[in-house]
Amino acid sequence: MNQIIAIALGGSFGAVLRFLVSSGIYQWLGRGFPYGTLVVNILGSFMLGLLTESLMQQRLTLTFEYRAAILVGFIGAFTTFSTFSLETFYLLEQGHLSKAALNIFTSVSACVLAIWIGLLCGRGLFYYSDGVISWSGGLIPYALMTINALFAFLIGLLATVLLQKVALSVEYRVVLTVIMVGVYLTLSGLYLLLFLVENGYSFDTHINLMLGTFVANGLICIFVIWMGLLIGRQI
Repeated sequence: MNQIIAIALGGSFGAVLRFLVSSGIYQWLGRGFPYGTLVVNILGSFMLGLLTESLMQQRLTLTFEYRAAILVGFIGAFTTFSTFSLETFYLLEQGHLSKAALNIFTSVSACVLAIWIGLLCGRGLFYYSDGVISWSGGLIPYALMTINALFAFLIGLLATVLLQKVALSVEYRVVLTVIMVGVYLTLSGLYLLLFLVENGYSFDTHINLMLGTFVANGLICIFVIWMGLLIGRQI
């Protein structure tokens, strides 16, 4: 039951984010081609490759529920093969054979390329000392913090570029942005704390390391989100 609840929670966030991203893309680029579905599938494929490498292949012993919430729930709901199939069928039905062929070729090739790049990035981050910098008093999981910063940048960029394209009031956009940032900072920090716990650290004996890692991750992510916001305003 815990596994089902975890997947349901991850899926709810993934489905909402997919709606915001795809709707923003369609408002931005139009509906003459399935741009929205293509973008979410490419982004989802990259995230799946990167997170599969970091969560599973690198043998981080996170609970199965946590991994299921991210890989099955969140990314599974964020991407959509069924919508891709439906949009391709509509293109064929309307006689746009070249667009349908382009959509099939681009979606398949770009998604395979994106997941390959994600896997390579994950392997590269964990290549040196398994993604951590160790010393006598503790360690810094730099690979996981880099992944957190990457997704924080995407949140800032997408929030700026896409939310303003969706037909929502300014108040709702602000609320959604605050919720996304707050949830992400909490979950990414929790991820790091779980990693430290699984490596033998605890709040009883390593309180400074645990809190320092959580705060450092939050500050880095906030700064990177701000960078994403600034760059998004220029697009």
